[in-house]
Amino acid sequence: MQRYESLPPQFYLQDLAAITGRVCELRVNPHQAEADRAARSWFNQISVYNDRNKSKFLNYGKFDLFAALSFPDADSMHLETCIMFFFWAFSTDDLSDEGDLQSKPDAVQAGHDISVSVYTNPDSSRPQYPYAAMLYDLLTRFRGTSTVGAYHRFIRAFEAWSSSQVTQSRNRSQDRMPSVDEFVLMRRATIGGALVEAMIEYSLDLDLPDVVFESPIIKAMSDATTDLMTWPNKEQADGDYQNLVFCIMHERDVGLQEAINILTDMLNQRVDDYIKFKSQLPSFGADVDAELERYLHALENFVQGTVLWYYLSPRYFRGVDVTNRENLVVPLFEKGAF
Repeated sequence: MQRYESLPPQFYLQDLAAITGRVCELRVNPHQAEADRAARSWFNQISVYNDRNKSKFLNYGKFDLFAALSFPDADSMHLETCIMFFFWAFSTDDLSDEGDLQSKPDAVQAGHDISVSVYTNPDSSRPQYPYAAMLYDLLTRFRGTSTVGAYHRFIRAFEAWSSSQVTQSRNRSQDRMPSVDEFVLMRRATIGGALVEAMIEYSLDLDLPDVVFESPIIKAMSDATTDLMTWPNKEQADGDYQNLVFCIMHERDVGLQEAINILTDMLNQRVDDYIKFKSQLPSFGADVDAELERYLHALENFVQGTVLWYYLSPRYFRGVDVTNRENLVVPLFEKGAF
């Protein structure tokens, strides 16, 4: 495998937002500021980071902007919960992605077990473990307005996502490079796509029956949108090779720029796939179809908001002028730079 030290100093990137924008609309929630103030007040009471690291996490993350771009139709209360969701999900993900537990699967498993107890023992008190405490608060708000189906989908999605963190940590501890197909399947879980879908239901208080999500077409559309929001994620400079670009380089024996080009072509194909699947949607009855249309539009909003946020967040493009995103020149940051 081509190691970090032998990589070129930069690469060229097409406008990925233009690719996903062929089918996904961009809109912005007007409640961003007030929802962010409330969510930050809550997060400040959680002992996840020291003051310096918390400031870096919040300022680099721009999670309020992420939520405003991704949940444009949520009211202020629901948007606040969505920002809280991002605080919880990204701090938990960072713990196993680049934090103390990056290559410690047993420790990641222990954290997973504590968090599971939050909903398997609903009468228990709020846990001391900060990541589980955040999940406890998040689920309390979620249950307040969501349907039972959406809540259960969130729980199932959390279990898959959290278990995938253990698998990813184990791969890192063994310095194991998965195949492209294997990574795509694993990344659908580690990105938390099903969690996002449940949050979309919650954000608009949608009422969709389980049969909708059991449809093969809906499942195929879900995989496509998850890939669209996952594949442009090229967070770098933490020395982590659990990344689709590196998997392509390794499997196809190509350089960085060619791997980026291959991945861009794959992204275009997934947009085409989504358009095809959407044209094949079955009918679930007039009332459900109307609710499903709202859900899919919101899902498309989320995809486009996510892709644009990648450009605007220093987690991904720090120090890069993204005003003109066509054939953007992206420097390769030094390992450990943040």
